[in-house]
Amino acid sequence: MPLIMGMSVLLACQFLGEMVARGLTLPVPGPVFGMVILLVGLLVMGRVPTGLRMAGEGLLRYLTLLFVPAGVGLMVHFALIGRDLWSILVTLMVSTGLTLAVTAWALDRLNRRRGGEGQ
Repeated sequence: MPLIMGMSVLLACQFLGEMVARGLTLPVPGPVFGMVILLVGLLVMGRVPTGLRMAGEGLLRYLTLLFVPAGVGLMVHFALIGRDLWSILVTLMVSTGLTLAVTAWALDRLNRRRGGEGQ
């Protein structure tokens, strides 16, 4: 029974997130809002309920299966990807570099605020 309750909480948060995303017509996926709703709920509770923990661990155990459709899509659309390969590679490189730079900047800033080493 706790597992069913945990899955119900996850699905309810995803549903609420979907409603928020569609209701506000924002270009953010509903599950992202659902994760924020779940996070706020867990912060308010101060702990993770047993059923939710069981459901989350069960889903994480089979997370690798979710990559199968992406791999199949890569193989099926290989010619399409090949036509835009350079733009895909440039986008990946620029976005990765930008992410690393922003992460390093944020870490440096947080470290300085905390009075950490390296000042």
